This record gives sequence, structure tokens and C-alpha cells, in this order.
Amino acid sequence: MHTEMLESYPDLKPIYDRIQVHNEQHQTEEEAEGKYDWKNLGMATLRALPALSLIVIVIGGIVIGVFTATEGSAIAVVYALVLGIFYKNITVKSFWNIVVDSAKMSGMVVFLIGVSNILGWVMAFMQIPQAVSAALLGLTDNYILILLIMNVILLIAGTFMDVTPAILIFTPLFLPIVQTFGMHPVHFGLILVYNLCIGNITPPVGNTLFVAIKVGNTSLAKTIPYMLWYYAAILIGLLLITYVPFLSTGLPIAAGLI
Repeated sequence: MHTEMLESYPDLKPIYDRIQVHNEQHQTEEEAEGKYDWKNLGMATLRALPALSLIVIVIGGIVIGVFTATEGSAIAVVYALVLGIFYKNITVKSFWNIVVDSAKMSGMVVFLIGVSNILGWVMAFMQIPQAVSAALLGLTDNYILILLIMNVILLIAGTFMDVTPAILIFTPLFLPIVQTFGMHPVHFGLILVYNLCIGNITPPVGNTLFVAIKVGNTSLAKTIPYMLWYYAAILIGLLLITYVPFLSTGLPIAAGLI
């Protein structure tokens, strides 16, 4: 097809030849840059080491007690800022945009946490947890059904409440109930946190989900179809943790912690 066109329009041949030469040179450069060998791998690793060290610094500092988790997050931000300047990825203009985007995101998260705290106060004031506990015990004495109902309640509550007030409200509500069946507090704690963390990535509140959507510059409508399989997987994991105590207590028992 190109040959026929050049025969019809011979004046285009110099332009076509120049495009061909440019494409061949560009392809050669891309192949050289993208070639996977030990030298390129080593250079890429060295360039990535400062960024990869961030998780080591933060987690290591928290584990050995140098700083708290909250302080660790602040250190991570400062470290990332220094790396951004070092790698020349952050300019004065982009820094201002980062500050504005961070303020918007923080405002959204604080608003959601504030609303969930208000909901927690209303539930405590209306003694809704106590009513739920009484209704649950009056409904059945089968621990399998009780654990299933407890999971459903925690999943629903987790979608509307922040993790901290939910833990403060539902721990004294459900812990005495499950202890009557001989459940270890560590097992219950994992079930509780697992449920609430699922709620943390589930609309309508879903703090973590909406932060991820904001960071990814996408929308809830585009994200949810990809989340459905993930929800299915973590719900299966929830059932395993709920009804197989070894998954929660096996490692602490083996380590002699409980």
C-alpha cells in the first residue's frame, strides 16, 4: 500500500524515508533502554533503593519503638517530600497542588469520621447496642447463628461508622456473649477488626475506599465492578476466621503469647 502511494505521489518519498529512519532510531533506543540484563537491573535497583527504604524506616521505627504510628506517617510524608525533590519530581507549582489536594482529601476524611462519631454517640445514647444484644440472645442460643448474625451487624455498622467508635461500642456488646461460648478475646478481636475493616472499604462511608478513589483519580462507579470479586474473597476469609479459631489464635499460641 505504501509503495503504491509513493508511486502515485513521488514527492512524498523524502518525507516517508525520514519517518522510517526516525522510527527505526526510536525503536532502537527503546530496545536499548528496555533491555533486561543484570546491568540495567542493578541500576534500576540502585535508583529505587531510597524509595524502597521508606517502608523499612517507617515500619522499623514503629516496631523498635522510636516513634508511634501517627508520628511514622508524618515521617513518611517528610521523607517522601525529600525524595520527590531529590528525584526532581516536585516543583514549587506541583508542591502547591499537592498541598491543595492533601487538604481536600484530609477534609473529606475528617468529615466522614466526624459523621460516624456522631452516629456512634446517637447509638450509645439510644442504647441500641444493648437492645441488639438482648434481641440476639433471645433469638437463638446456637453459637454458629449468633456468630453469623454478629458478623452481619458488624458489617452493616462498619459501612456507616469509623473503626474507633465502632470498637468502643461493639466490644462490650458482643465480647461477653461470645465468651459464654468459650471464644478467646484475641479471636473475637480479629473478627471485630476484620468486619470493620471491610466496612472501611465499603460505601457509603468507606473512608479508605474514597481516599483510594481520590488518589487514583477515578470514580466510585468505575471502581465498584472491580471490587466485587475482592468483596467475595474477603467475605470467604471472614467466614474462615470466624469458624476456624486456629487461624486467629494458632500463631500467638505457638509463639507463647496467649
